Amino acid sequence: MFGGKGGVGKTTCAAGYAVALADGGHETLVVSTDPAHSLGDVLDVELGGEPTPVTGDLLAVEIDPASRADRYRALAEALAGDMRSVGVRVPEADLDALFGGSMPGADEIAALDLFAEYLEGYDRVVFDTAPTGHTLRLLDLPDTVGRAVETAASVRSQVRRAADTARSMVFGPAAFRGEDEADEDFADLAARMERVEAALRDPERTGFRVVFRPEALVLAETERLVDRLREYEVPVTDLVANGVLTEVNEDCARCTRQRDRQQERLRTVRDRFDLPVTEVPELEEPRGVEALRAVGEALRFETDADTDTAAGAGDRS
Repeated sequence: MFGGKGGVGKTTCAAGYAVALADGGHETLVVSTDPAHSLGDVLDVELGGEPTPVTGDLLAVEIDPASRADRYRALAEALAGDMRSVGVRVPEADLDALFGGSMPGADEIAALDLFAEYLEGYDRVVFDTAPTGHTLRLLDLPDTVGRAVETAASVRSQVRRAADTARSMVFGPAAFRGEDEADEDFADLAARMERVEAALRDPERTGFRVVFRPEALVLAETERLVDRLREYEVPVTDLVANGVLTEVNEDCARCTRQRDRQQERLRTVRDRFDLPVTEVPELEEPRGVEALRAVGEALRFETDADTDTAAGAGDRS
């Protein structure tokens, strides 16, 4: 998973790393969970809500929250239908507030739902996450959604029992209903959230790479994100310094000052964080697989044998 402040180059780094993994023979899916998708632009391919082949072993997808809206609404309608059966009216607006696509956090819930689905189908899955605030909500949701689904399922069960009791007074034993498809859907969603939460916290499966640019204003948010990730027990593998000046015109005073300021900030980062710092050189707007290979080369400290040794082939996100 690649995350960080908006505008630091998360998408470029995620795409470049995914290209390196695919070039190494791993069937790789790179996923954008950012509502303002730019993954297709960086890869220079047309992407939609389903995994699209890019090249060789590389596929990419931009998550569409609407792709899961019908599933969530079906759960809400099942609960609402049972409540109506005991005389409780549930307005349409409240259905949307329960599980509808317009609810706050719907993007993140769809991302988590698809996260669970994609984890099982590929050797490697690389997530280009949204800016920090969205990402922190994403990490907070598995437990929150899981508990909400369990509560909704429990309420539905109690309402159904009350309705069955009332119906039995009129129709006798034939009034009782067994489990239906919605019961399975509630259980499935809760189980998916549990799998996501477990995977996010498993260092054998998941690594989070925090991307930043060596600029003063970015460092505070980088520190905040690292601290919160550790609170969530999400394993942070390294910091990725993107846009590092490596070759400058020594006759250009402005250029050398900028390089020297970057190096000073990188020293500050290394002193402040107990984490490796991986440097990605400043590149001219990498676009397309070929251009992204330079980014992947800088990030490939674990794309080959190291990955298989540390995580086991096919186990790391």
